[in-house]
Amino acid sequence: MRREGSALQGLGVVVLKELTDHLTSARMRVLEWLVVLTALAAVYGAITQIREVTAEDPFLFLRLFTTARDPLPSFVSFLGFLAPLMAIGLGFDAINGEHNRRTLSRILSQPIYRDALLFGKFLAGLGVLAISFIALWLLVIGLGLIMLGVPPGGEEMARALLFLLVTIAYAGVWLALAMLFSVIFRSAATAALVTLGLWLFLSVIWPSLASALVQAFVSPDNPVLQITAAQDLARLSPSTLFGETVLAILHPTTRTLGPVYLDQLQGALMGSPLSLGESVMVAWPQIVGMIAANILLFVAGYIVFQRQEVRA
Repeated sequence: MRREGSALQGLGVVVLKELTDHLTSARMRVLEWLVVLTALAAVYGAITQIREVTAEDPFLFLRLFTTARDPLPSFVSFLGFLAPLMAIGLGFDAINGEHNRRTLSRILSQPIYRDALLFGKFLAGLGVLAISFIALWLLVIGLGLIMLGVPPGGEEMARALLFLLVTIAYAGVWLALAMLFSVIFRSAATAALVTLGLWLFLSVIWPSLASALVQAFVSPDNPVLQITAAQDLARLSPSTLFGETVLAILHPTTRTLGPVYLDQLQGALMGSPLSLGESVMVAWPQIVGMIAANILLFVAGYIVFQRQEVRA
C-alpha cells in the first residue's frame, strides 16, 4: 500500500510538471498556431462551399469537417496530417532529453519509479493533445454556428464528439511511438528523424506499397482477395485506420469499409444513413486497432526503459 501510494503521488507530480512544461513552451506555441491557422483555413473553405449548396442535408454540420474547397483540403485531412506532427513534437525528446541534461538519475533518486515517470510523461503529452484538440473542436463548432446559422442535431454532436475522441487516440499512437524512439535513441535529433521518417513511410508510401505487394504475390484471378489483402496490409498504418474510422463516423451513409457484397445490400435503402451505433460497429475494428497500438507501443517503450542504465 505504501509503494502504491508513493507511485501514485510520483505519477501526479510528473504529470503536473510535464503539463506545465508543455503548455508554457515555445515549441507548443508554434505547433498550436500551425494547427489552428491551417485548420481554420480549411473550415472557412468548407463553410463557403456549404453555403453554395442549396439541397437540404440532414447532416449539414458534419460537412464542416469533411468538405474540401480547392486548393484547400478538408479539415479532417489537415488534422490527419498535423496531429502526428504535434504528437511527435511533444514526445521525441521525452526521455533522451532527461538523459542529455543529466537529470534522469536525479529524478529517479527521488521517490519516483520508472513506470511512474514514463506513464506520467505519456499522460501529460496526451493531456496536452486533448486540450489542444478540444479547444480546436470547440472553435470549429462555434464558427459553424455563427457562419452557417444552423444548430447541429443531437446525433451530429455525438458523431462530432466521437470524432474528437478518435483524433486524440490517433495522436496518442504517434506520441507513444515518439516516446519509444526517445527511449531507444539517446540523441533527440535521431529520435525525431526516425519517427518522422516512419510517419511519412506509413502515411504516404505504405498504402501504395501494400497494393504493389499484393499484386506481386496474389493471383489476379481472385480480385476480391487482392482487394481485401491490400486493405489488411494498408491497415497496419495508423493513418489508414484513422481515415477509415473518420469515414464511417462523419459519413453516416457509409455501410462498410471493405468490399461490398450482394448480401449486404439486401433490404438496404441506398443512400439512407446508418444510426450512430451502427456506424460505430462499422468502424469498431479500426478504433480497437488504434487503442491497441497505443498500448503496444507504450509497453514496448516501458520494457526498453526498464532495461536501460540511467546513471549519469
